Amino acid sequence: QVDLVESGGGLVQPGGSLRLSCAASGRIFSVIPMGWYRQAPGKQRELVAGISTSGSTTYADSVKGRFTISRGNAKNTVDLQMNSLKPEDTAVYYCNARYVGDDFWGQGTQVTVSS
Repeated sequence: QVDLVESGGGLVQPGGSLRLSCAASGRIFSVIPMGWYRQAPGKQRELVAGISTSGSTTYADSVKGRFTISRGNAKNTVDLQMNSLKPEDTAVYYCNARYVGDDFWGQGTQVTVSS
């Protein structure tokens, strides 16, 4: 079992920045792949950014150049730096981790981009 705790969502104006953080805990004996997904009202959940065990990253086309995913200082923590936010980035953001073939999800954190 992997528990994920997210923090850092909120309300920001267009063009602003937010930083999301996620910490994984449980009986985890290695560095695990982690990522961020988001789900806007009426839309399917989509991958925003992911980071592998080796540190390679992947991004949705819509956030490339604006968002950066990185490992935190503690083992199995991940941050998502979001810059130049747009209203279309408004969604609930979910942290994801994959361990021993299973997907685990955080509770979600709301990001609202509005003036």
